[in-house]
Amino acid sequence: MNDPIERNDPYETTETHVERLLGRALNSFDLPDALVERLQSALAHASALHASHHSAVLHRVTYRHTYLLADGSSVTLWELVHHVGADGEDHHELYVDEAEVRVAAAHLSEALGFPEVVAVADPLDDDLDADLELLSALLVRPPAPAPRTYVPDESADHARRVLRRAENADRPGEAVAARLRGAFAHHIQQVFGRQCGVAGGRDAGFSLYEHAFLLLDGSEMSVWEVEHTATPDGRHMCEVYEDERAARTAMESRARVR
Repeated sequence: MNDPIERNDPYETTETHVERLLGRALNSFDLPDALVERLQSALAHASALHASHHSAVLHRVTYRHTYLLADGSSVTLWELVHHVGADGEDHHELYVDEAEVRVAAAHLSEALGFPEVVAVADPLDDDLDADLELLSALLVRPPAPAPRTYVPDESADHARRVLRRAENADRPGEAVAARLRGAFAHHIQQVFGRQCGVAGGRDAGFSLYEHAFLLLDGSEMSVWEVEHTATPDGRHMCEVYEDERAARTAMESRARVR
């Protein structure tokens, strides 16, 4: 049986993942409307193989899909994927709790005339709650920091160097650079830092810094710098964004669940 997780695009957005999951389920119309509406606000997701059974006549796999929502809560769906015989056709069903998917899986075995066997749990499932905790930390804004203390120390040059080392294609453009040439004081604060697993089974470091500038006209302006080692060769990389939300979304897209 093909593994739905394995054939996914590793950079698939959460919105696309939800649409694909609901679209292929034979019983998606049985899901509560309120649940489907909540899933429209999903910001991040993690999927894991939960259990599997394979025999000459039945191939059956259960997946656990957990979604982090915009309000900070999470929703879990249980997907049963199965086919009978050698036709190779997958059938997908969705359930809102583990008890329901276990009953559905048992019915498949009973219908074929042999008793239910104990499913083999996958160790990835044990890490799923920790993965969602990580995604929550990446996406949820931390408590308000202490008041800034601006330091007048070649701030315009500091801004120029921050923008120059940014490697992301969507880094701030000339309009931002022009405003920051009027900076006369600045404040640097780290607002996030953590090691986490990324694609390929290795760890990578993520740090998020706010570079706040006080401009000559009395206004304030910040740019957000992401430093990480989630690169193919593990090298250090800097990215800069105009707002915190964009920076955190960029980190989330790189911190793929193991």
